Amino acid sequence: MNIQHKAHPWHGIDPGKETPDVVTAFIEIVPSDTVKYEIDKASGYLKIDRPQKFSNMIPTLYGFIPKTYCAEKIAEYAAFRSGKTVEKGDGDPLDICVLSERSVTHGDILLQAVPIGGFRMLDGGEADDKIIAVMQGDEFYRQWHDVSDCPLSYINRLKHYFLTYKHLPSEKNNCEITDVYGREEAHEVIKRSLEDYQNHFGD
Repeated sequence: MNIQHKAHPWHGIDPGKETPDVVTAFIEIVPSDTVKYEIDKASGYLKIDRPQKFSNMIPTLYGFIPKTYCAEKIAEYAAFRSGKTVEKGDGDPLDICVLSERSVTHGDILLQAVPIGGFRMLDGGEADDKIIAVMQGDEFYRQWHDVSDCPLSYINRLKHYFLTYKHLPSEKNNCEITDVYGREEAHEVIKRSLEDYQNHFGD
């Protein structure tokens, strides 16, 4: 008798045959969440990381691309493109923000996303890229093929969230976004994160 087990969202799910043009995304949190959920790396279950500070709520679906890792290849590319010293990646799977016209009421789900760009973020000097994508087949956002198609106000809203979601006003902010990049560069970041995963975890 076969015993079925839930696949680990990070290690047990394929990022997709069309990667990096279309990727599988595991969604951890949605805009209505008042606490920040994240994957427990050991068990694969969602856990509460912390309450969202003040009224700061994620403006998009947010999660990661399975079988990616932010380590040496990501840090090397971040240093090259930003001109800053970046010694390592943040040691997490590659983050992804997914735009959708439709309301998604909870995380712990998989969806297909089309990367259109990203943020090069440094958190305490560590590379912590955020891929920006649209949900595949979304009736409105599918017309956006590159981050340059997004209104600046939308990009600024995302920037504000990631620069403030961890910090109280009295705390020093060690996060900075050095670049906003387009689809082609997002593809390179995804490829490098897949390489980092293979180098550290293999199959």
